[in-house]
Amino acid sequence: MNLTIYKTSVETTTQVQHIRTLLDQLPLVTQWNFDLDDCDNILRIISRDLQPSVICTMLQAAGYNCETMESFVYNH
Repeated sequence: MNLTIYKTSVETTTQVQHIRTLLDQLPLVTQWNFDLDDCDNILRIISRDLQPSVICTMLQAAGYNCETMESFVYNH
């Protein structure tokens, strides 16, 4: 499993709901959450072998800024 942390421009729960429809379509994503209280509007994604660039490309196509901050491989 991989945990990847992204810095985003997502600021509202309405925007999170829009992104929910995108993330829920990705079968390799097992869990995800936003921390909108963080100054970087953090998105954390737990996935199975998903390249971090896929998420950034998807969010950017939807009109949001996104950049990978950290990526970890862990056993879960």
